[in-house]
Amino acid sequence: MSAPERGGETTYLEAIRQGLWEEMQADDSVFMLGEDIGLYGGAFKVTDGFLDRFGEHRIIDTPISEGAIIGAAVGAALMGMRPVAEMQFIDFMSCGFDMLTNVAAKNRYRWGAAVPIVVRGPAGGGVRGGPFHSGQAESYYAHTAGLKVVCPATAYDAKGLIKAAIRDDDPVIYQEHKYLYRRIKEDLPDEDFVVPLGSARIARPGRDLSIVTYAAMVHVALEAAEELAADGAEVEVVDLRSLVPFDEETVLTSVARTGKAIVLHEAPRTGGFGAEIAATIAEKAFEYLEAPIVRVTAPDTPVPYSPPLEDHYLPGKSDVLEITRRLLGY
Repeated sequence: MSAPERGGETTYLEAIRQGLWEEMQADDSVFMLGEDIGLYGGAFKVTDGFLDRFGEHRIIDTPISEGAIIGAAVGAALMGMRPVAEMQFIDFMSCGFDMLTNVAAKNRYRWGAAVPIVVRGPAGGGVRGGPFHSGQAESYYAHTAGLKVVCPATAYDAKGLIKAAIRDDDPVIYQEHKYLYRRIKEDLPDEDFVVPLGSARIARPGRDLSIVTYAAMVHVALEAAEELAADGAEVEVVDLRSLVPFDEETVLTSVARTGKAIVLHEAPRTGGFGAEIAATIAEKAFEYLEAPIVRVTAPDTPVPYSPPLEDHYLPGKSDVLEITRRLLGY
């Protein structure tokens, strides 16, 4: 695969490729490491062609050891480099949990050291990956002070956020939803751009109810909102883009405008980031609420491999429609 072409209709995956390529061209301190990212071009071909362009000293194939990958990235960052570590699937980032949460996340607090690493990889279900290759790991890392967590939903944001993450001086977890890789496309600008971490967007404006969500569930929310519009309901969809930093202001302003809120995410319910969103709304926008805050999430089980079971497991448009209609009539 040749160098990414700027501009024009671009897939979510190609947008990530563009962002990585451009940052590596612009800054020699940026390099990548991970399993099969060089000769093979990555499990999903995000880094295809990178080895030929940047060489084996900047595109490093590693052993199958996530702890070693993240540990090496932390060490390189402390020596002035800006590593981008790929996890073949985000689920296996747990094998490097200690390096992330006890080393990378705490170094700035301990002695003021910047740790400019990005740990990126495919997350989420919908592709029949089964329980070990379909996880949404954001809550583990959002709970750790010192880590930033990014979950893009669009091609524009996928590119703009990966560039912002690489330029950030703190460790960033960058979750790419693999269901979106080749399904989501949009025209991207020719010129350089970044999307700031911690800046949510209003994906669809409305006045009757707010759906606060991120990653692939943004598209589920938009589909539901489109159907509800035919009934005269104006549902606002808030795409968080970043969980940490959390754009509290945009969420609270939306809820104050609509008076009703649904929190939608693909991860299991208990301990999910949706609980943090709901608690923030309850604490800071209670006087605006006209109905209970309701979460729409996956159940507290691993992701099934069976297609019918996975379809039932993942929150879908029908789930959102059912809860939304109930709250609209509350």
